[in-house]
Amino acid sequence: MVKRVRFLAHGGMVQGWLIYHVAGLLYFTRGRAAEHKLTGWVRNTDNNQVEGEAQGAEDALSKFLKEVDKGPRGSQVVKLDKEDRDVVEGEEGFEIRR
Repeated sequence: MVKRVRFLAHGGMVQGWLIYHVAGLLYFTRGRAAEHKLTGWVRNTDNNQVEGEAQGAEDALSKFLKEVDKGPRGSQVVKLDKEDRDVVEGEEGFEIRR
């Protein structure tokens, strides 16, 4: 079954520094999406969070979200919000949006 999820990754602060590097999380997310053959997009928010939508097979999507929740090595995602969305027919690829 194909499913689509919106996600929002919250980073944390330690002595005024972001725990994860936002650009690193963007490319990590895109790489994991490609690995799991998902479509969708990811981008930075104005308040240094990372949001996106991912679509694909339910089991692949579940694995992807677990990996995004963990984040790349050397980072820490404090919280990952998830919300189901309507499937987008005909979508191809997974892109980083600006």
